[in-house]
Amino acid sequence: MKNLIKNHPRLWEVFKFLLVGGFATLIDYAAMCFVLYIFAPNEYNGLLSVFYGTSYKPTTLATVVGTATGFVLGLIFNYIFSVIFVFSSADTTKAKTGGGFLAFAGLSAVGLVVHTLGMYVGYDLLGMNEWLIKTILTAVVLVFNYFSRKYLLFNKQKET
Repeated sequence: MKNLIKNHPRLWEVFKFLLVGGFATLIDYAAMCFVLYIFAPNEYNGLLSVFYGTSYKPTTLATVVGTATGFVLGLIFNYIFSVIFVFSSADTTKAKTGGGFLAFAGLSAVGLVVHTLGMYVGYDLLGMNEWLIKTILTAVVLVFNYFSRKYLLFNKQKET
């Protein structure tokens, strides 16, 4: 395993990014689940039934609030673990400042806009399942997040 990490540092970094992103996504989905349940507790047979077995269709407001709440909680988790774990071999000096956090949040806000508008279009206008469209959008934003963070925030400083 050590040889794989040593010989393929980018692959190892992508693996760590996916691992941290996976946990952030679980936080995101759990938050959306909780918000959907809070908006209509009488429509579900318990919190986990938000994921299955009901014909109830949540309101657009509930799906948008759930998406935004999940985003914020996932953002905080993702920032902390991106700095200390994912991009630990990169120069994290810029990312560890207040401005670095704001840049991280700004890049993530672009993902939030894509995700939130996508939820509105996919769920409300196209009538897609809220979990299907959320999963598709998560994959799109994941690719954007990796490349924007890697090359705009966690890049190695060039020696002059």
